[in-house]
Amino acid sequence: MDRPTVRPLPQPTPASAEFWAAGEDGELRIAHCQDCSAYTHPPLPRCRSCRGPNMVMAPVSGRATVVGFTVNAQQWLPGFPPPYVIAIVALAEDDGARLMTNIVHCDPADVHVGMQVRVLFEVASAGADEKIHLPLFAPDPELAGIAGPVPEPRPYKTSLRPMVRRDKFEDKVALTGVGQSAVGRRLMVDPLSLTADACLAAVEDAGLSVDDIDGLATYPGPAPASGMSEGGVMELAEALQLRPTWVNGGSDTPGQIGSIISAMLAVASGLCRHVLCFRTVWESTHAALVRSGRWHAGGGRATGMMEWRLPFGAVSAANWIACHASHYFHRYGGDRRTLGWIALTARANAARNPEAVYRDPLTMDDYLQARMVSTPFGLYDCDVPVDGAVAVVVSAVETVADRPKPAVLVEAVGTQIMERLSWDQDTLTHLPQSLGPSAHLWSRTSLRPEDVDVAELYDGFTFNALSWLEALGFCEFGGARDFIDEGRGIALDGRLPLNTHGGQLSAGRLHGYGFVREAVLQLRGEAEGRQVPDARVAVVTAGGGVPSGAMLLRSDR
Repeated sequence: MDRPTVRPLPQPTPASAEFWAAGEDGELRIAHCQDCSAYTHPPLPRCRSCRGPNMVMAPVSGRATVVGFTVNAQQWLPGFPPPYVIAIVALAEDDGARLMTNIVHCDPADVHVGMQVRVLFEVASAGADEKIHLPLFAPDPELAGIAGPVPEPRPYKTSLRPMVRRDKFEDKVALTGVGQSAVGRRLMVDPLSLTADACLAAVEDAGLSVDDIDGLATYPGPAPASGMSEGGVMELAEALQLRPTWVNGGSDTPGQIGSIISAMLAVASGLCRHVLCFRTVWESTHAALVRSGRWHAGGGRATGMMEWRLPFGAVSAANWIACHASHYFHRYGGDRRTLGWIALTARANAARNPEAVYRDPLTMDDYLQARMVSTPFGLYDCDVPVDGAVAVVVSAVETVADRPKPAVLVEAVGTQIMERLSWDQDTLTHLPQSLGPSAHLWSRTSLRPEDVDVAELYDGFTFNALSWLEALGFCEFGGARDFIDEGRGIALDGRLPLNTHGGQLSAGRLHGYGFVREAVLQLRGEAEGRQVPDARVAVVTAGGGVPSGAMLLRSDR
């Protein structure tokens, strides 16, 4: 006998309480603007279209169209057994208002982009006097076989702003040192010790002493104990007894490398001369501690952005991004093999990198036969959680002559937000927040995509790297399959060598910073065994979603 699904429940807030209670009378209610009639989800105090304040929770028909979906095969939650379908559905009244939900009462294999569905409610008791009405969707029997409308991509480039002034802050800074700790699976060591190792190595690589460091920048700073931080600026300053002039740490930045960009701004302003930037993960050890019972993970209601995802079993970015991948394949064609060549290329490059976690050969048959995680993503589409730290030194450009190694100069950064800061309410064709930063990057330089010699593109999932390839203009939208050319186009000797160290798919998930270090090594000519000949320009991206950033680096050799 099948056991009932036990869903994590959302924590209703003053803004969302009416939404979660609305199903009591069988009607779905969505925030509605009384001035321009636009719908907004999740509820906001102002209209997303006209910014008006006259928002009310109004009933809608409950009809919607599936615009992205994934069949989840991973057991993320003990009471929520797979397989189940996670989908983004666009409301019939307004395709700019979308819900993440589950598609029920049908074979998961029958779900497709364009399927028309209707709401039904699952009621969960959250206490003696509280009931949560979870909106699920099932195929609409009245519209079976009739494709519903799928939103067209929005012209995001209309938001691109011109440069504020002709002189660029990027010209005032350089990357002078990089360092990396030991990297591996389940190292079972103090993450702060990894941070210290990477930071001291970066300082030495830059030809500096610890006393020369007058700034610290990190991502994400203090973070919930989930293996994603060593504790932030305060912990490192204590560990190395630093006395910085300026510090910065946080997650609301243009991706993980936003912390490095903030360091550039501090140096360019004259506040600092040498800022030490660092990023540490210990996800592998943390997961092992949780599994062994030595680390007690927290529970409780779903809050923040997870309020709208966790009740539907959409636990991981694998689920969220997979929905976009399904939309991409619906619109542009292609199949998993396109993604597979990205995974195979990463593994081939990792085989040349003695620091990579996974170096064994990988074939297309291996890729296709691996267990599914969340369609279209299988095991090898997902990056590898590891323990490790990377550090980068950002210095004033006038100091580079005193450094022992060639400096890497910063040509441009891409940081502008042109899409909604949402995983599901705006861009569907590509990874959210890959399009805007890419367009912004090229607005700050005279260099063009054809000038790039090496690309280090965030690959938390294979689709992320595909999205960045197209967003940055290396090929047209929908052109990645031909550009990749069964791996030939992105190989070390291809038209655009991609993730030359193995990326996060095979070298290990160092959460963005690993790409910066690899770009520096390539531009210095120090990437032994995998060096791209005469590499002069490199592009780096990071973020893996909302928000993200990009930077264009060039050699000073």
